[in-house]
Amino acid sequence: MTIEIINTGSELLSGSVLNTHQQWLCNKLFQLGYRVSRQITTSDTAEDIKTAVLDSINRADVIITTGGLGPTSDDRTRDVIAEIFGRKLIYDENVAEQIKNYFALRKRHQPESTKIQAYVPECATVLQNQFGTAPGIVIEAMVKASHQPRKVLLIMLPGPPRELYPMFENQVIPLLKEKVPPPYFVSKIIKTTGIGESKVEEIVGEKLKPCEKNGLILGYCARVGEVDLRLEAFGNDAHKIVNQAEQIIRESIGEYIYGEGNQTLEAVIVEILKKKGLTVSFAESCTGGFVSHRITNVPGASEVFWGGIVSYANDAKMKVLGVKEESLNKFGAVSEQVAKEMADGLRKLAKTDFAVSLTGIAGPSGGSPEKPVGTVYIGLSCKNGTVAKRNFNPYDRLTFKQVTSQQAFELLRRELLKIS
Repeated sequence: MTIEIINTGSELLSGSVLNTHQQWLCNKLFQLGYRVSRQITTSDTAEDIKTAVLDSINRADVIITTGGLGPTSDDRTRDVIAEIFGRKLIYDENVAEQIKNYFALRKRHQPESTKIQAYVPECATVLQNQFGTAPGIVIEAMVKASHQPRKVLLIMLPGPPRELYPMFENQVIPLLKEKVPPPYFVSKIIKTTGIGESKVEEIVGEKLKPCEKNGLILGYCARVGEVDLRLEAFGNDAHKIVNQAEQIIRESIGEYIYGEGNQTLEAVIVEILKKKGLTVSFAESCTGGFVSHRITNVPGASEVFWGGIVSYANDAKMKVLGVKEESLNKFGAVSEQVAKEMADGLRKLAKTDFAVSLTGIAGPSGGSPEKPVGTVYIGLSCKNGTVAKRNFNPYDRLTFKQVTSQQAFELLRRELLKIS
């Protein structure tokens, strides 16, 4: 079964609006066992929409479009698709009443233009829109593609995410399961950090060849500071195949694995701290509070996270964290000694089980031959002592912060795993 997604919207092509539909829809379909083979974005012109839909009809069994169902002159998806399938637009009294009630409930005047949304292609299934005025539309039709007649299921969804998401969850998913049941499918994502994509493949690639011959679909996805391994399989032996591959991976690179699925490293840190009844605090210079930002995105972090100090200036390092002036003069703010003193000073101040410090040169200026831009020291203080690790992250400032925060969490994770 082939599924394709067509996102319409000239604003998506100009870059003024981020196209989140492609990721959200692909992820939802993937979780259900459906694989999207192609997704494209097209402008709002009737010609471009028509070309995209006709192209997909030649290949796809299921076509999902987003956008172009509203009341304005640039909303053309409904009209174009009705024309392609030779369907007249019929005034739907139920949709008209729903649109009327939408405005009445909000005590707003209903513009005359919104009534056009009550026209739907004949013999189409209407998906109710609880959070807007444009209904979703489903067309089932026999088409001739490559000279072979076959059935196509075309689903038109509104563009705004607040309307599309609940419509897809509550109405499209049940429809898909009924019309085109997904194959038996198993998928697992193994998340790693502290190791590069090519190194991961070098270690596990050959070992996984027998699993691939048995049906394993293997993928690598590198992001800033981490690499995901995607394991997929179809059929009755899917669980067995994926489990075998996972075992090989864990035996080969287990020390770099921190989680599965959609887990983040910061969420794993919070979970471990909770289980062990421990607390942490962060002293940040070059990351400017980014580490604290990440951990506070995790629900329940308040149980284990005391807080963070952004000691950007040397004066703040001395007055708040107790860093010695002589250390700053002798070694510099970006040094192993200062990173240790920052961590020790914060642990004493916060009285936490762990304190992590970060001091570095984010650039693009400020480096030297001895300490080039990208140099960073990460300190960790706990009852077992204080350590500081030097890393080199020569990236733009935002990427520098992301990579450095990942390294700080990983240093903490590894130390936590030593505690029984």
